[in-house]
Amino acid sequence: MANEIVLKMVDITKEFPGVKALSHVNFEARAGELLALMGENGAGKSTLMKVLSGVWPYPTYTGDIYVNGQKKTFSGTRQAEEAGIAIIYQELNLIPEMTVAENIFLDRQFTDALGRIDWVRLNHETKLLLDELGIRDFQPTDKVSSITVGKQQMVEIAKALSKNARILVLDEPTSALTDKEVADLFRIIRKLKADGVCMCYISHKMEEIQQVADRIVVLRDGQTIGDVTPISEITLDQIISRMVGRDIKDMFPKRVAKPGRKILEVRDLEVDHPTLPNEKRVKKTSFSAYAGEILGISGLMGAGRTELVGGIFGAYPGMSRGEVWLDGKKITIRSPREAIDQGIALLTEDRKALGLFLSEPISFNTTISSLETISSKLLGVINHAREQELVTDYVKKLGVKAPSINTIIGTLSGGNQQKVILGKWLNAKPKVFILDEPTRGIDIGAKVEIYKLLHSLAEEGVAVIVISSELPEVLGISDRILVMAEGRIVSEFNRDTATKEAIMEYATGSVKGGNGR
Repeated sequence: MANEIVLKMVDITKEFPGVKALSHVNFEARAGELLALMGENGAGKSTLMKVLSGVWPYPTYTGDIYVNGQKKTFSGTRQAEEAGIAIIYQELNLIPEMTVAENIFLDRQFTDALGRIDWVRLNHETKLLLDELGIRDFQPTDKVSSITVGKQQMVEIAKALSKNARILVLDEPTSALTDKEVADLFRIIRKLKADGVCMCYISHKMEEIQQVADRIVVLRDGQTIGDVTPISEITLDQIISRMVGRDIKDMFPKRVAKPGRKILEVRDLEVDHPTLPNEKRVKKTSFSAYAGEILGISGLMGAGRTELVGGIFGAYPGMSRGEVWLDGKKITIRSPREAIDQGIALLTEDRKALGLFLSEPISFNTTISSLETISSKLLGVINHAREQELVTDYVKKLGVKAPSINTIIGTLSGGNQQKVILGKWLNAKPKVFILDEPTRGIDIGAKVEIYKLLHSLAEEGVAVIVISSELPEVLGISDRILVMAEGRIVSEFNRDTATKEAIMEYATGSVKGGNGR
């Protein structure tokens, strides 16, 4: 029955050695609703959901869980699944070389009288599930490796429903999805709500929450802050205040742009498609960036934004061509090392794969791109005292939360990892600082700190270029905005003339190339 309380967690407390991750957490969720679970990284959201789903079994925690009014103590994930609870993690749990059908019914294969797998029934049952969800973009016999991340997520949802899940936990479900895939996911979410499924939804994306959530609960430092609140009765500022424990009056700091000299000019840059010989990811693109400005680059996933800045940074040797001018001089960049030496820094979209040495400490990651700043000029030997002084200064300046500069960076939250990468590039003293999705997957408090840092860099005369898929972010921090579509810059806006609607019209191709000024 809709609005019936199907899940209740009472006084949930979970401790790890020396850390109380959850302290007397209370909330309830109803059939047919989406309850948004929000909080900064480290607030306890994932730990709470792991308690609910049996990953942290009873009695490793204290408190009570009620499902449909009955008290439950789960000794593992299987018991939680039997009670109708399923969790879909950000890192999907599928086997790429198996088919969609095999993944959905992996532990419950259908067999015939001789004990052989009944492939006809297996694929038929999968087709019924996909049809029920309105999924027609792939087939039961398709290999999981052949479909996109967004479609793989739908496989996970179908897998959960095949086990009769009535309480579904979604952990940052849109972090790697295209706009179309997000729309498809939201369509499925609305259908599940109509069917009476209860969903707990973890996300940092405020716009997203306002679109799909019915109610919201906020965790901070392992505790529930305030009551479960209808989304229609709480403002964005109130949500942020609950999350960070203080009022953030200006999420996007106000400043007067004072662009100076032209630092960077890109002329007719092209980047080849990696697998299609006659295709280009970036097509004869030109633009300029100025000292003291923040230049935003907007566009849909696949528009060529990442390839554009990668081409500038020398990330595609032999696959890119065009001219890059720095401070009025034409320069040659054949590798990222040459870009760094010229004064160009790039904070990559995938910080874990491309921006960090996860098994190394903070100190190593901060200084690796500019060892000359901590080395003896005569002998080339690292001065460890200088390194410690410099890294400690950056950790303090950027507000990195860690026990020491010797802490392994892979153990830090996403926001703190991102701050260390920022420190690495600040240490290189760049003239042009390019940031590709700098706040993806990090919490509100860390975002605000990064916005302030970007403004400080611009004030110091750095040309800051920011790629972001979040329109409020692009609009909030940029002095100018370039819009990309299909490998080209199709429009340019000043801060005063830019709107979400206008940017999306150009990004989606509804309006062909122009100028928003």
